[in-house]
Amino acid sequence: MAVNNDELSCVYASLILQDDDVAVTAEKIQTILKAANVEVEPYWPSLFSKALESVDLKALITNVGSGVGAAPAAGAAAPAAGGAAPAADKKEDKKKEPESEEEEDDDMGFGLFD
Repeated sequence: MAVNNDELSCVYASLILQDDDVAVTAEKIQTILKAANVEVEPYWPSLFSKALESVDLKALITNVGSGVGAAPAAGAAAPAAGGAAPAADKKEDKKKEPESEEEEDDDMGFGLFD
């Protein structure tokens, strides 16, 4: 998916508005773009303002990686709390490791250079 400069400019303008706790409207986006000497097609600011009407951008930005980043952070904190947990985790990790890289590729059904 290619992002054009008009779209990217509107994204940045919307983020600036949200960071300043200003309502994201087509007029405000256009004002920021005009101040930055950026010209976009006239439909982009209104398109972004309509798309972002019902979206909480701050929550969206702060939760972008929460599904991926939360698991390792929680997993790292749990063994630190218990005394016997690290030894059990090490044993489990050794059992899960494949014997060679070729076996790992065979499990997936393809290799790097196939």
